[in-house]
Amino acid sequence: MSASQYRSQLKRKRKQRLDAQKKAGEYRSKETRKRSEVAKARSAASKAKSAMTARSKLREAERREKEAEQAGKDADRWQGKATDYAEQEADLQTKLDKAERAELDDAQRRRERETKQAERRRTAADRALHDRLEQTEAKVDWAMRDIRAPKTEKLRILLLGSSSERGERALRVGREQKRIRNAVESALLRDYVELDVRPAATTEDLLDGITKNRPHVVHFSGHSDDDLIEFEDETDDYHEGVVVTARAFASAVRATDDPPLLVLLNSCNSAAQIDRLVQEQIAPFAIGMADEIEDGDAITYAAQFYAAVANGQSIRSAHLSAQAALELAGLAGAELPTLAHADDVDPATAVLVKPAE
Repeated sequence: MSASQYRSQLKRKRKQRLDAQKKAGEYRSKETRKRSEVAKARSAASKAKSAMTARSKLREAERREKEAEQAGKDADRWQGKATDYAEQEADLQTKLDKAERAELDDAQRRRERETKQAERRRTAADRALHDRLEQTEAKVDWAMRDIRAPKTEKLRILLLGSSSERGERALRVGREQKRIRNAVESALLRDYVELDVRPAATTEDLLDGITKNRPHVVHFSGHSDDDLIEFEDETDDYHEGVVVTARAFASAVRATDDPPLLVLLNSCNSAAQIDRLVQEQIAPFAIGMADEIEDGDAITYAAQFYAAVANGQSIRSAHLSAQAALELAGLAGAELPTLAHADDVDPATAVLVKPAE
């Protein structure tokens, strides 16, 4: 992941920490205020002239005591979140420092390569113009990769959804797959798109979908991290997911004679995996999320992305359209979807759905 992506994550994480600290402070102040009200009520009860007034003040003191205890618990909860965010912030800072050093090293190596190239160009200045033109034409011929263009076949999309646990970790992958299907079916070129939908996806679904249908697009929605992806197990009960490494996932996607054109990881912190996917030529295009993304943001992005693809837009335009949909909806995750591509392909000219001639 690039230094700019880490800076964006760090900025977002710092804001989360500050917001959590502010919440913790507000609840701590509320706790103090309620404790003061408890003391006042008890003091008034001890000074009351009638038993009825004393009981009323004692009941008020009990209510204030419960409110103070709840405020204290809320303060502890938010302080815990702030501590977690601080740890994540420190980890991101370390990764940012490492990425900046790596980029500086890359820049130095690039300058050295450019210097050597300039020297070679100077020594070759006496070559004939015809020879230079022939070399240029050869470079142009090989500049762009001949990727599989779905002109005579439908665009095949493998939709893998995984969310095996209940509670806070539960995701609405079924809703996402429904929104994607509706978006495609409403598009101009809907007849040129074929969806292979795999809810409650297991690793067997991944391999079966790759080898049987040879999809142009592999889409995953579920839980992930920098180097992990979580699938489901073959069971009907709620359960902990089956965690596989990013390398194992990449190996499964590569295990086909017709590799996909695009891998879209619509899951938290998955942008860390997309550079490997394009650099190791597993797919010329890959999209991932630069940080934790809200469920609704992920659903909105995916639906608009495939709507644009099925309307004949390029990968770049579909990506920008999906980000714009998040902004237009007032959602906060527009900067999280990240598009990566190999050096020898152009997302602005890569159109995945074209009508038959």
